[in-house]
Amino acid sequence: MVKTLNIFNKIDELRERYYKASIGKESLLKIISEAEIPEQVYNSNAIENSTVTLEETEKILLQIDLDRYITEREMFETKNLARVVSYIDKRAKEQELSLDVILVLHKMLLSNICDDIAGRFRKDDEHVRVGSYIAPKSQEVLERLEKMLSEYNAKVSENIIKRIAKLHLTFEHVHPFCDGNGRIGRVINNYLLIREGYVPINIKFIDRKKYYDAFKEFDQKRETSVMEEIVGKAISNSYHKRIAYLEGKNIITLADYAKENKLSHPNLINKANRQTIEAFLEKDIWKIGVDLAKE
Repeated sequence: MVKTLNIFNKIDELRERYYKASIGKESLLKIISEAEIPEQVYNSNAIENSTVTLEETEKILLQIDLDRYITEREMFETKNLARVVSYIDKRAKEQELSLDVILVLHKMLLSNICDDIAGRFRKDDEHVRVGSYIAPKSQEVLERLEKMLSEYNAKVSENIIKRIAKLHLTFEHVHPFCDGNGRIGRVINNYLLIREGYVPINIKFIDRKKYYDAFKEFDQKRETSVMEEIVGKAISNSYHKRIAYLEGKNIITLADYAKENKLSHPNLINKANRQTIEAFLEKDIWKIGVDLAKE
């Protein structure tokens, strides 16, 4: 519990620091957001077993030819998700999250992939499963999602990490769509974070095992602690990155930082993973912002 409270308090401090550093730097914030799109797309698709690499994701979005053949589906999955990520970054503050908004996002995601199921919830005898878990029947989807949103909106005084973790786990537990549930669920996280004045998060492919452990914990015990840790660290990572750029720090790899300061690189990586230092992952490389005056 103490560990969780420390994460909650830290996010509040980082949020305040971020706001102060961001004043008058809208153009830099836009550049940071746009630069993150390929990473957001790559990680979310990779969690769903896409074979497209981060480098290939960047090439697809820049309309550069690839060195190998990838399926038409994976091409559209990449382009469509990038479109959704860009859309919510611009529109989240304009409209409250609703079932209609979720359907719009899903239609964008599955357009030209599965048009017959794009933009609609499961119906009739459409069942889905993830591993051995079988989602609730389609007739329960609307009621469960309405309850999910009501509970989220009713707990405005509760910490954002707990609220996002609970909503995300609930959404994935319902699995309202025939396809695209994971990617839409992660998009919804950022829709709500942006809408409430926080930074978007990027749940990394390298954390997939722990991410699935969070669903297992929720399905078996109805507990959210693992997902809270994932969300909390992801928000911290996102703030550390933005603050480093906004405060004009010199951004170097954690490996170089360890070498320059004669510190243990493995120990720093451990601290970075726990987010107890101001390090952040960028293109799967740990980096840290260093004050120019201290160099």
